[in-house]
Amino acid sequence: MRLAKSLQSVAVVAAAIAVAAPAHADVDTDFANQLHGYGIYGPRDYNAWLGKITCNRLGSGVDADAYKSASFVSKNLPRDSTTAQTWQFLAAAVSTYCPDQTPVLTTVAGPR
Repeated sequence: MRLAKSLQSVAVVAAAIAVAAPAHADVDTDFANQLHGYGIYGPRDYNAWLGKITCNRLGSGVDADAYKSASFVSKNLPRDSTTAQTWQFLAAAVSTYCPDQTPVLTTVAGPR
């Protein structure tokens, strides 16, 4: 009887985990949804690629600071994108794909 109750408890927990897992979208979709909130649209795969490349450039030192990174992003977003959208894209990319690069963004808030 105890074994049956234990197995039943395990089955309930396993079912709860199985039901909860599909509720979360993949990272690229989450990133696209965040961009849509800023009014930045475009192919999901392209925006994800641009976000990942931005992180690679920051991590490898190609872009030495957030200003250079924002310049790169600006050149690759649609022409009618605003400066605010460029920085929103950069911040979203860093928080999504390379949170270890967050200090690069925080230096923008300080004296230049």
